[in-house]
Amino acid sequence: MDFWSRLIAGTSLAPGGNKAASNNPEKRLARFKREYSQLLQVWRGTSNLARDYEAADSIRCSLQDLTTILSDESRRPLPHPCIIFSSSKQIYIPIGKIATTSYNEGIIREGVAFFATLIDSEEENFVENDTFSKSLMNLLVRITGANSIRLSSDTEVEVVELSFNITTKIRLDPEILPAWFTSQQRDGSRDDGQDAHEKFTGKTHKEDFPLFYLLIDYIHHEGRIGDFARTGLLYIIEAASNSVPLEQWIVESDLATLMATGLGALYSQLSRKLVIDFPPDELPPILALSDYEHPVTTMEIVSSASLDFQSHMDTFLSHLVFWQDVLNHCKSVEVKQTLLEHFQVIFLQQLLYPSLLESSDHDGGSSVAVLTYLRRILESLDHPDMIHLILHYLLALPDSNPAPTSSRASVSNARKRKSMDLATMMATQIEVVSTPALFNLVDLIQASLQSQSQQTISVTLQLLSVILRRHHRYAVTTLLWTSQVLSEGPQRPIGAHEKEMDFLLGLASDIGGDDNFDEVYENHIRDSTSMLESHPCSTSLIAPKSGGGTSKFPGSQASIPGAPRDIRSHTLRPEDPMLKILLGILGTFFTNSVETNLSLTGAFVDLALCGFMRIDGWLLPDPSKYVYEEDEEDVEDPYVVGLTDPLEIEEKAQLRTLKKMRRTPKWSESQIPAFLTKIQELVDQISAYRTDIPRFDELLQQRREAFQAASSATATPIPIHQPPARTSLESSRSSSPPRKSGFDTLAQRIFPELGTPSRSNSPRGRRSQDQQRSSSGALSGGYGFATPTSSRNQPPQLPISSGTSSRESSRAFSPSPLRDAENTLRRQGVPASQAAAFAAVDQSILARRVGLPPAKNEVTPIPFPNLRDPDASGGKDGSVQGMDEVNVAGDAEREEDQKLVTVSHVLTNVLVLQEFLLELAALVQVRAGLFGEVKFV
Repeated sequence: MDFWSRLIAGTSLAPGGNKAASNNPEKRLARFKREYSQLLQVWRGTSNLARDYEAADSIRCSLQDLTTILSDESRRPLPHPCIIFSSSKQIYIPIGKIATTSYNEGIIREGVAFFATLIDSEEENFVENDTFSKSLMNLLVRITGANSIRLSSDTEVEVVELSFNITTKIRLDPEILPAWFTSQQRDGSRDDGQDAHEKFTGKTHKEDFPLFYLLIDYIHHEGRIGDFARTGLLYIIEAASNSVPLEQWIVESDLATLMATGLGALYSQLSRKLVIDFPPDELPPILALSDYEHPVTTMEIVSSASLDFQSHMDTFLSHLVFWQDVLNHCKSVEVKQTLLEHFQVIFLQQLLYPSLLESSDHDGGSSVAVLTYLRRILESLDHPDMIHLILHYLLALPDSNPAPTSSRASVSNARKRKSMDLATMMATQIEVVSTPALFNLVDLIQASLQSQSQQTISVTLQLLSVILRRHHRYAVTTLLWTSQVLSEGPQRPIGAHEKEMDFLLGLASDIGGDDNFDEVYENHIRDSTSMLESHPCSTSLIAPKSGGGTSKFPGSQASIPGAPRDIRSHTLRPEDPMLKILLGILGTFFTNSVETNLSLTGAFVDLALCGFMRIDGWLLPDPSKYVYEEDEEDVEDPYVVGLTDPLEIEEKAQLRTLKKMRRTPKWSESQIPAFLTKIQELVDQISAYRTDIPRFDELLQQRREAFQAASSATATPIPIHQPPARTSLESSRSSSPPRKSGFDTLAQRIFPELGTPSRSNSPRGRRSQDQQRSSSGALSGGYGFATPTSSRNQPPQLPISSGTSSRESSRAFSPSPLRDAENTLRRQGVPASQAAAFAAVDQSILARRVGLPPAKNEVTPIPFPNLRDPDASGGKDGSVQGMDEVNVAGDAEREEDQKLVTVSHVLTNVLVLQEFLLELAALVQVRAGLFGEVKFV
């Protein structure tokens, strides 16, 4: 009955006395004082709270009640007598002592909550009170120190969150900084004759700023606690620009040393030996439909698919990005220089470069490891000073360090001397000291590209791509041999451009295929446009000009002396060693691993992305060497003779110039660049494969449809590309709506487990995306046999997602090609026995091992039996028994001469080449329009 009466009256379910006390300030204060007195009485009457559990629980409850009263009062209208009482009586001092000496996590947690409530009330100027700050920091330092009890993760989060809240208030109101930071005067007896900035050299005084060091202890943690610590430290460093004492204190503290050694410790935790691999149930179809084999792992050699490795890598990169955030937030030049000096000496010179120097291609993956780590570092950073330090040192660029002219140079000199002393101490532990002047990153890249390991070549090509794409200005005079282009304006006439486009598209057409080329090529156009526009060097070319005729973008250049000058128009010299090495890898395209080919094609594209890199001379023929069928330059136009009207004469001259620009040059072997010659040789090799390998076109179309089936197996609407077709390729060179494909290039697409960023947001997508096989069972596991279905009846194309379950993935990779092929042929009216025979024959062809076709002057056909001969099948049932034994001896002999791969592997690489040709054509076309590289008049 009491319940109903309260409900009808609209009263609260809480006792009436408690509500009245909460609304009445006097009663609320009386209750607050009573709880506080009880707290002190229990504390004073207990000798050891760590053992007296009843007293500890009573104190915890009292602290909780005090915090609740304060929190409730801060939300009510004035007056707030409890908050005023807490400030006037300084009750936080005994509460801090109780929490400090209790060694009870429950009391500690309630004590931290009590202080947090006072700060959040924003009354009585608690954050500006020296006594309050000392009491709070004494509590926080003691409970997080070495002699304290081990706190739970939740309590630690609350401690660091409270510290972060303090830094937030310091950031909003720098005037409260003196309450938390005090640069105390030291004994000057030993500092006679020293500059004021040098008295602090090499010393650390944590008592001056305990909040600062509390946050440093947690910046390496993951989760919310690490986020609070790092962000709070950023706020303190940002506040240094408004306080000269704090700026000096940070410079002379061991912040830079702790951050650099912490980064080095995380780097040292990474495995020294690494192999790039995928989980068995997440193998991308482009690798599954090739001769991919999972690399061997041991206790020393770690797989990139390992969860432990990925966790260590993410932790290292997150701390590296924190370095970048610190530099971005730091407005003090002195603090920034101190951090960069320590980054270079402790991490770069003593850890990163020695690991590159000691890497080897013969010890099971150390080259793969360090090259991958360097690539991930360059991909994760975009701060110009950090990038400059890394590439300037590793590429052995000349130093340019003028003497500092600032009157406060001694501020950074103190920390520089300490870091150099540390570097000297570490250098004494190394018997042989080498510098990039003797062996730099260029030497390492060139040596690794000539390795016998396909994984080493692949990761090196990816590193090369990152440097070319993101930091091209550093590659111009180091990795590449370039020559400056002095001529202004376009040099390639429209007639030559059209012939070059016909040549590239014609090569793609020669490969063949049954697909819609227009849609494929449109995606390449979009992707090339996005990549070219997003390239760092292209910004000044396509951005609107300022009044002075130039476009300047502050912040993109390093503030450290010695940075490369602004990039100018240049071209790649044909004798460039890097180009020759890449062409050598391109020559063995069909026997290379798929990862290598995808990385290689990505490197060529990245080489041609820079707007200041002229592609004439190394990718396309040199315009200065064009030869035409007949030279009409000096032939006088008969229609001009006799004309007297200046306008008519000018019009006739313009028409003659237009006609001249549309002339088609004649190519000779000496004029065609080595790159196009090598591409032509690869297409000729495909013709040799088509001649010697039975059912080559049918198997190639099945492989294309296999990728289509794999890309349609998911529902994530991210468009990707489809290989081109011969049918529409011959009829159109124009653009159409986009289409998707089942494979992408590797440079940023094939290693999703390392978090490789995308090249662009275009549909072509050099994406870091896992690709899996279709759950419909259309793809086989062994040699990549695919059900020969019609591409016109394919469902809407969708990319391969990594979200497929293990069960679905295992079904998708189940080796069931024979059953699928048989079912398809049955639907086409083929008898069951013949359908099984056809499927078995195709599977056997895909399993055969072949090498590179012979040169034009050699006649060494690929050994295959005549499948049209009834005796070759081994029986009426269509079996292929004895087929593999036909040339076993020949395979063994050829294995010694060259690398042999399966026909299935060759088919996948053929599609990669076709995709690459279309990408090149789109790149040339977009560059011509975006950078005005073609002249019409």
